[in-house]
Amino acid sequence: MQIKQTHKTHLIDCRFCSLVSKANGEDPIGTAGTCDHWLIMEIPQPWPEEVFEENPAIRSLMGLFEELVFKHGIKLKPMLIAPDREYSHAGFTRLFYYYRPAKLFSQFEKQEFVVPESEAAALVTAIFKQLMQQPNDLSKFQQYQQQTSHIRELMVCTHTQVDLACGRFGTPIYRRLRKEYAPSCNGKLRVWQTTHIDGHQFAPTLVDLPQGCLWGHLESDVLDLLVKRDGSVSGLRQYYRGWTGLSKFEQIAEREIWMQSGWNWLDYLKAGKVLATEEVPEGEEADWAEVRIDFVATDGSTTSAYEARIEVCGEVMSAYNSAKEMELEAVKQYRVSRLVKVE
Repeated sequence: MQIKQTHKTHLIDCRFCSLVSKANGEDPIGTAGTCDHWLIMEIPQPWPEEVFEENPAIRSLMGLFEELVFKHGIKLKPMLIAPDREYSHAGFTRLFYYYRPAKLFSQFEKQEFVVPESEAAALVTAIFKQLMQQPNDLSKFQQYQQQTSHIRELMVCTHTQVDLACGRFGTPIYRRLRKEYAPSCNGKLRVWQTTHIDGHQFAPTLVDLPQGCLWGHLESDVLDLLVKRDGSVSGLRQYYRGWTGLSKFEQIAEREIWMQSGWNWLDYLKAGKVLATEEVPEGEEADWAEVRIDFVATDGSTTSAYEARIEVCGEVMSAYNSAKEMELEAVKQYRVSRLVKVE
């Protein structure tokens, strides 16, 4: 497979964007996106490409969602999951709502509801209005709330209609996690199929909640390490897209800290801040940034911070969509050039 090293070129011989990204060594770190809230709802498949606009149950909620995000600036990630033969209940809709509990945190707080299908839109509306600090009737849904804060939810994108790579590579990963790992975790792990997560060039891609970490380019032989967290964290480095509690450059620094600190780092309460960055026109990526990651041990025994400098270290050619005739673009790659503990 030969790729011309131009800023934009075409690749005809490859059908899947994720194969191009992986073959060219694109590092997925820093692509997780940032959010303070997740809203995840069961909607049966098939899912069209524009499922949020085309599904009648969801379309009625889009006005409130846009007001929430664009007017009030709430960082909320909406997703859909497919009902599961074992987990789900006929005539009812499951809804997960996760939220950032504090400025420094390690995982999102979880609320899960299983409501009659006819009540699902009203529940979403109540959550939206609460986020906008408007009068709401969320309290009436308490009877449907589930006590599942102890359950880890792994969500794998299999949304073929958005990009072929997600179906082709996400589905086998989903099936293996669902068949082999979920049943052996004593009711503490569920595995779901989800709509588009963003970044299908990293398929198969997965969200790990309540932690809020994103993973990409996953392979079967790393699932043990991902699920059981038994082994060297370095084995997950190349698959880590980042922690959604931080922004892009903060995510890049956080991975480096995690690689040095080991598994305990995931339990530390954390917050990030960009101290300085190159000024660039809107829509362009800066070549450097300086960030600070504050952290606190869960028992309060350690309070400290890291400061890091992130610098561009080259670029690779990547494709953002799968197609018969594929357009490639140059994507900047970054490294941590300095990392110091400051307190």
